[in-house]
Amino acid sequence: MEDIIFDFDNGTYNNSEESGDFELDYQEACDTALSADFNKIFLPTVYGIIFILGAIGNGLVVVVMGYQKKVKTMTDKYRLHLSVADLLFVFTLPFWAVDAAKTWYFGSFLCVSVHVIYTVNLYSSVLILAFISLDRYLAVVRATNSQTTRKLLASRVIYVGVWLPAIILTVPDLVFARVQNAGSSNFFLTDEGEDTAYSRTICERIYPEATSLIWTVVFRFWHILVGFILPGLVILVCYCIIIAKLSQGTKGQALKKKALKTTVILILCFFTCWLPYCVGIFLDTLIMLNVVPSSCALQQAVEKWISITEALAYFHCCLNPILYAFLGVKFKKSARSALTVNSRSSQKVTLMTKKRGHISSVSTESESSSVLAS
Repeated sequence: MEDIIFDFDNGTYNNSEESGDFELDYQEACDTALSADFNKIFLPTVYGIIFILGAIGNGLVVVVMGYQKKVKTMTDKYRLHLSVADLLFVFTLPFWAVDAAKTWYFGSFLCVSVHVIYTVNLYSSVLILAFISLDRYLAVVRATNSQTTRKLLASRVIYVGVWLPAIILTVPDLVFARVQNAGSSNFFLTDEGEDTAYSRTICERIYPEATSLIWTVVFRFWHILVGFILPGLVILVCYCIIIAKLSQGTKGQALKKKALKTTVILILCFFTCWLPYCVGIFLDTLIMLNVVPSSCALQQAVEKWISITEALAYFHCCLNPILYAFLGVKFKKSARSALTVNSRSSQKVTLMTKKRGHISSVSTESESSSVLAS
């Protein structure tokens, strides 16, 4: 989740005459109170929807791949990696939904664990998309001599290029993620003029007070670089070259048009989901650094923008099974076979024998057309 810099004056509201004026304090309270009320309703609702859709879609992909027993193609391997990453990611969302609605009930161990799982799969899913685009580039543009390279990428390099960096990026979670009782600095004046405050338990990265701004800025820029810019460039460059390649020649125009349409959809979905969120946290970081002048209205608008676009970015894990699996002809046939076997237990042995032979025949992909159609 997004890192937050907390300054609660040791859990109490300090109304010193030397350091503050009433109007500024009220403006700061305005920002936090309104965005918190919005998040209590919006985030649990959206996280619940993403959890249900993501668990069903990615769970089905994992089940179908398990039914196939042996993954035969590079495309299937990437599908499995991507679905496992997305599936583990959505399993963290119920914890964040409860946290947004009320407070953190789950203790220190789960706080660190959920942060680590969240970070690993947030980065790995985006990096896997970059590997998929690179694999499709090799299959289409360099079809004649890319088989060895594609096998190496799918079997070995993916662990070094995806899972290892994602695991390394959890170090800040292991070091800084913790549970803390945070007293709110928000206050509301009653008719009697008394201040009221509430406290809640938070599960966040809590940085040392003296260097909290530096840590927050560094990790946000790192997130934008590794989680969006680098994979986004790979995806954009690879798919643009694929589009240029498919636009040449006259053979197989129907298949090429379908492949072009699918390629454009993949590009648009990635950038539509992730670009608004990264713009939001980039702008919020500039406000933190006083590069952009802050105000109550601007801060409140940016916080709502981040909440909404963060949810949009997370919806990508629901789209991944559709974009990278369900649109494929081979996958739909495999899914039909798996569901048929599960629904007719009395004919299980016969169907498995029969259908498995059929899957083997359609799983042998050509170097270009099957990668685009799948």
